[in-house]
Amino acid sequence: MGTYLVRRAFHSFISLAGLLVLVFFLARLTGDPTNLYLPLDATLEARAEFTEKHGFNDPIYVQFGRYLVQLSQGDLGDSLMKARPSIDVVLEAFWVTLSLAAVVVPIALIGSVVVGALAAYRPGGAFDRIGTIAALLGASAPDFWVAITGIILFSLTLGWLPTSGYEGNIVYWIMPVTVLLIRPFGLLVQVARGSMLSVFSSAFVKTARAKGVKERSVIFVHALRNAMLPVITVAGDQAAGILNGAVIVETIFGWPGVGKLMIDSIFNRDFAVLQTSILVTAIAIFTVNIAIDVAYAFLDPRIRHN
Repeated sequence: MGTYLVRRAFHSFISLAGLLVLVFFLARLTGDPTNLYLPLDATLEARAEFTEKHGFNDPIYVQFGRYLVQLSQGDLGDSLMKARPSIDVVLEAFWVTLSLAAVVVPIALIGSVVVGALAAYRPGGAFDRIGTIAALLGASAPDFWVAITGIILFSLTLGWLPTSGYEGNIVYWIMPVTVLLIRPFGLLVQVARGSMLSVFSSAFVKTARAKGVKERSVIFVHALRNAMLPVITVAGDQAAGILNGAVIVETIFGWPGVGKLMIDSIFNRDFAVLQTSILVTAIAIFTVNIAIDVAYAFLDPRIRHN
């Protein structure tokens, strides 16, 4: 396992390096940020001072070399928008996004496994039909449509919930969490149901039932653990998607997460913040993927990573 983790970490490092190179050069294609941070009537001297201070007057390859040197020293640059170290700005936003993911992912995983297992226990029954239809609708519903519909219904029409904001009060969490929850929950219910149906028809489950094992043990001890592998895979992908910014939800509801920060940094040409946002998010996603592989070995002893 140790050798495998080192190999996965090395491959992740190569992917991360390529991603940072791509982001660095693509970000510069948006143009010179000088006009955004200086008034229109700024003197030529002021413009020259600004570009020299931030190194924008150097050739692109010189800027890239300087970025690599600073990165190797742990210096990720300062934010042009906030005149602070970019890592501080990004981590503040990242914890907001992570707090959403920490609520959404466990609810989606546990809830979908329960619903999927119950639906698979009596396939074709009323619960199975209702659960399957609801899961399909949830997996197919666009996040932006659900968010806008929720605002119109629960905020503007009924006045129950705020339209946007982030103030720590639970009412500000209800709609963002719900919108982020609907799609992964729908996908995971379908995966859990299909996986449980496959396991229920397997020989070892039939053998356990023939031996008189209690049905509760058959479901939660014999069947569920073997059905969790595909569920864990999809759950990891969904968690990575949420960590990737939840851009739509954060933008619509005004949540100061890393997804909204990426959008703001692109529009404001805040290169350091954009690069740091990509770096932190990519590291988190790579960590989630490695954690999924470790979970495979724990759930299925037949799996060994060499």
